[in-house]
Amino acid sequence: MTKRLPATPAPGPLEDYAARFDDLFGTLAQRQAFRRYLEGLLLPDERNKTLTALANTEPVVGAQRKEAQGLQWFLSESSWNVQDVNRRRMELMLEDPRTAPDQRGALVIDETGDRKDGTKTAHVGRQYLGGIGKIDNGVVSVSSLWADERIYYPLEVEPYTPAHHFDEGKADPEFRTKPKIALELVERAVEMEIPFKAVVADILYGEHHKFKEGLENRQIPYVLAIKPSYAWYRPIGEPGSAEEVAWIAPWKGDDDPGEWVKLERTFRDGHSEHWWALEAECRPFGPEKRRRLVVATTDPAELPELTTWYLVTNLPLPGSSRAAQSDFTPADVAEITRLYALRSWIEQSYKQVKNSLGWAHYQVRKDVSIRRHWQIVCCAFTFCWWTCAALVEGKTLPGVVLDTEETSPASAPEAERGKKEGQTPVSYVLASGVEEGEGVAGAVRNAMAILESVLRQAPAQRATAAA
Repeated sequence: MTKRLPATPAPGPLEDYAARFDDLFGTLAQRQAFRRYLEGLLLPDERNKTLTALANTEPVVGAQRKEAQGLQWFLSESSWNVQDVNRRRMELMLEDPRTAPDQRGALVIDETGDRKDGTKTAHVGRQYLGGIGKIDNGVVSVSSLWADERIYYPLEVEPYTPAHHFDEGKADPEFRTKPKIALELVERAVEMEIPFKAVVADILYGEHHKFKEGLENRQIPYVLAIKPSYAWYRPIGEPGSAEEVAWIAPWKGDDDPGEWVKLERTFRDGHSEHWWALEAECRPFGPEKRRRLVVATTDPAELPELTTWYLVTNLPLPGSSRAAQSDFTPADVAEITRLYALRSWIEQSYKQVKNSLGWAHYQVRKDVSIRRHWQIVCCAFTFCWWTCAALVEGKTLPGVVLDTEETSPASAPEAERGKKEGQTPVSYVLASGVEEGEGVAGAVRNAMAILESVLRQAPAQRATAAA
């Protein structure tokens, strides 16, 4: 058997990481390209992450150089398997207790969109793009991510293909809605035996009947957001929407909160906010019913739009008859709020990391090429946690807990009322404690900087059990 030629090493610990994937690449050229691609993605975020920039060549004439052509071939024509690389990436995270998922975390479903010109790129179409916050021409992907207060990383990603790409439009059997893709991602996470306490997702999924029904049929716990206007049939005189239930709940201030329960959210930067939560009882929801409605807000008197969550869950309430009969771990209102708050990891930090690692900078059109680019971005992101796992260790403070003080200040300072939860000042300071040397190159230093920047944006420290 011919001995494999060694690839030119990547800098420092990046070589140790890349070498774990070598058996998945059949040729020396593939192993070389994998290392060069990772190195380019991990360079400082002011560097463009297009294919020609990764090859360190000029974008027009330089695109014909062998360095750029080699990376183009690696994405579009070579024979490596995206699923195999993703499985290996997850195996590396699972083998270290510091980065492995556990039952405290959440399986977060998220979608994002990025602008792309033209009509020839796979999955492109005019649609709402979360990356820019409006309808435009672009590509949308749906991701599953594991998250707790210490760490988060993507499990899998699937592109959403607009209906006009199919001969029969939405009636085509190959067409998949975003909730259908999301449900498939949840099923695959269960097949991979990824532990989590609940599936967490925003209003797009919380308002989708078939998505919720699919989770319930598969006996999967969830915490999903719904609109304040979420309504149901009821007799005249009963509340008919989630917001109405919250408005009619008795509230006479901090000293007489009625059924509202006081919570304390502690953020990673050390500051805390007082929130209030309501275990709502109405026709479709209740502590002893199949679904519960939890309202969490900074101000029960005003229910501000940016800091009020309406959450539906099938997790049982501790002490209820359902808790004794259900296979799910019970969760009180503090735990439900904590689980949904984990989305702040995604909403704040993930956007910055995607920008730093060039998620949307691909210069390819084929489906397989786009998937391969996304997968290597996921590998670069995971490398940050893999090589800097020690940064997630140490004693941590609660994230969301019941506030048992008899007397406490107002639920939130006035200065914070109009501010979206989880937003903290962005820091671009490079990681401390990283010295120059032969074993530490620019890409590795930048990986540590990316990770520490993400950690600064994390909404809360690891929470103690609230349920």
